[in-house]
Amino acid sequence: MRAADWLMLTLLAAIWGASYLFIRIAAPAVGPLPLMATRVLLAGLVLAALAAALGRLPTLRGRWRDYLLLGLVNAAVPFTLIAAAELYLTASLAGIITTTAPLFSALVAAAWLKDPLTPRTVLGLLLGILGVAVLLGWSPLPLGPELYLSVAAMLAAAFCYGLGAVYTRAAFRGVPLLGLATAQQLAAGAELLGPAAATVRSPWPQPPSVVLSVLALALLSTALAYLIYFRLIERVGPTRALMVSILVPFFGVLWGVVFLGEPVTPGTFVGLGIVLGGVVLAAGVRPRLLPTRRASPTPGSPAPGAG
Repeated sequence: MRAADWLMLTLLAAIWGASYLFIRIAAPAVGPLPLMATRVLLAGLVLAALAAALGRLPTLRGRWRDYLLLGLVNAAVPFTLIAAAELYLTASLAGIITTTAPLFSALVAAAWLKDPLTPRTVLGLLLGILGVAVLLGWSPLPLGPELYLSVAAMLAAAFCYGLGAVYTRAAFRGVPLLGLATAQQLAAGAELLGPAAATVRSPWPQPPSVVLSVLALALLSTALAYLIYFRLIERVGPTRALMVSILVPFFGVLWGVVFLGEPVTPGTFVGLGIVLGGVVLAAGVRPRLLPTRRASPTPGSPAPGAG
C-alpha cells in the first residue's frame, strides 16, 4: 500500500470512530430515532446526488423490497440501537463493542450460506465473547440494568451488521457499491421517518454542538465515509480496505477521551485487544503489506466498527 492509501485508511478510521462521539453528543438532545432518521436521509440525498451525477443511481424496479430489507437490517435498526445505547454508554465503549460485527457475520454465514466454522473461527468467537465480558466487568460505568441493556443493544446492532453483510453477499452480488449505499440510506430514512416524527424530544433550534454533531454524523461519518471506503476498495481491494476495522475502535476511544473526557481503564485496552484478536481470527482480517491479487469488490455493510 502506498502512503496515500494509508492516509485514506487512517482518515476513514478517524471519521468512523468519530461517529460514536457525534451520537453521544446528539442522541440525548434529539432522541435516537430523530437523530438516525436525519442521518440516513441527509446522507442518502448527498449520495443520490453524486450517484445521479455519475450515472450510477440504483435500479429499483423489481428490487425495492430487497432494498427496504437491507435498509432496515443494515442501517435503520442498528443505527437506532447504537443511539439508544449511547444514552448511557460512553462513546469509547460503544465503539469497541460494535467491532464484534464480523464475529456475528461469521455465525450468520455459517448458518445461512453454510460457510464452515473452522477452529480458527470458533476461537475468534470465544475471544470476542471474552473481550466483551472483560469490557463489561472492568467498565468505569456502574454495573446495573442500564449497562446490561445498553450492551445488549450494542451487541444486537453488531448482529444486524453481521446479518446485513451476509444478506448483501447473498442478494446483491455485482450491484455497484455507490448505488447500493444510496438505496440503503434512503430506504432506512423512509422506514425511520414516521417513528422519528412521533418521538421528537425537543424543538429546534438545538445548541450548536448538537447541530454540528448531527450534520457531521450524516455528512462526514456516513456520506463522506462511504465515498472514501469505495475509493479505498478501488485502490487496494476489499481485503485491505477492511483493515479499517482494526483502527476504528482506537479512534473511538481517542475522541471520547479528548472531547468528552471519558474515563479509560486498563480493562478498556485489555478488552479491546481481546475483541480485536477475536475479529482477526474469526473474520480473517490480515494486514498485508506486500502486493497481492485484488479480489473484486463485493457489496456489504460498512466496515465493522462503523457507527
